[in-house]
Amino acid sequence: MRVCVIGAGLGGMLTAAKLCKTGYDVEVFEQLPFIGGRFTNIEYKGYQLTTGALHMIPHGENGPLSTLLSDVGANVDIIPSNPATTIRIPDGDSFEDVQFGEFVSRLSFWNRLMYRLLILEARLLGAGNNYSFKYWISRRLHDETALNFADAFCGWALSVTSEQITAKEGVAIIKNIYNRGGSGIPVGGCKAVINALSEVIKQSGGKIYTNHKVEKIISENDVIKSIRVKNKNLAYDVIISNLGHIETQKLIHTTGSGTYTVSQEYKNKLASIVPSAGIKINIASDTPLIDHTGVLLTPYAKRINGLNQVTNADPTLAPQGKHLIMAHIAVRSSDLEREARLGLEDLKTILHGVNYEVLMVQTYHSKWPVNRCISGRDIGNTTPYKHLYVVGDGAKGCGGIEVDGIALGVENTVKEIMQTTT
Repeated sequence: MRVCVIGAGLGGMLTAAKLCKTGYDVEVFEQLPFIGGRFTNIEYKGYQLTTGALHMIPHGENGPLSTLLSDVGANVDIIPSNPATTIRIPDGDSFEDVQFGEFVSRLSFWNRLMYRLLILEARLLGAGNNYSFKYWISRRLHDETALNFADAFCGWALSVTSEQITAKEGVAIIKNIYNRGGSGIPVGGCKAVINALSEVIKQSGGKIYTNHKVEKIISENDVIKSIRVKNKNLAYDVIISNLGHIETQKLIHTTGSGTYTVSQEYKNKLASIVPSAGIKINIASDTPLIDHTGVLLTPYAKRINGLNQVTNADPTLAPQGKHLIMAHIAVRSSDLEREARLGLEDLKTILHGVNYEVLMVQTYHSKWPVNRCISGRDIGNTTPYKHLYVVGDGAKGCGGIEVDGIALGVENTVKEIMQTTT
């Protein structure tokens, strides 16, 4: 069974590795000169920055990504975050860092009771898509502090506000946090994961072609037949796209005696897809700015949602004796320069009194977004075309935070392919 994977980002590489290990004949085509897409490293001044994602796996060694990596034999060492999260809150003229449990204990008696009720409801009942995650929280918790925390968490984990995701997705994420635990940092960063998957693919007989842009996906009526790359038509039994539904649809070229058009329902679904944008600020320091391997959330900042100091887990991500800190912003307007400026102003407050250097400010939007579709609003892994599937950050599994959500979507896709091709 011949399989083509379009795009060597994390979703494409995971799918290729899984199918290779299952016995499929897999070829991966990547238009860039390197593999990994928005999930690999770039070296700058001796620091291992990233092309997109943070050097962090949301559920660490207990999550879907770690499970899938182990399943295909990709050797990646993941350092658990301890503690998973602290929150920086105002304390007079300075700030205080508290763990989540203490943060909750500072709520009023009534709001602590309502918080426990919310968690019980999330774990036992779930929620529908009729309202936002913010509304779902605010039904019970009438506390600005709690809503600020929800926005900081959603901004850090999903690059959206709590208003932008559905209650169903937010509640599914809460369940996964309680069931799977907190985050971890892969030794070697994002690139270590991609390199491990590349080795699995090659050792299993798969092939990866960089600098190979797929120009067309050719369909005879509603059945996918081949791709066009470097002026050649190459036939495959199954095609998996890591480009998201919208960009995948743009590549479709229909041939045959009949004229096939996708349904209005699918067109409406495509029109409903909204990507998420973000800004990452990479910071260098001679001294530690955070004293743990987890996330420092900043709910009182204007724009920055949180920071993590990845060198606490893996010192090789920075020059010897240096520290690498990554701050993330879920942007709230189309004026990215202003959003970045507000983030830089936040740093002066959050890191007041310490010396640091801003290495690079990276923006993620348009065709290089944080996610090709906001979490909880994607339209699944199947398409109207037989033998064509979509994986990646535009088609994640329900309740999956970022790369763990990508892994859930890959598992769903591989299961579907195996059921329809055996």
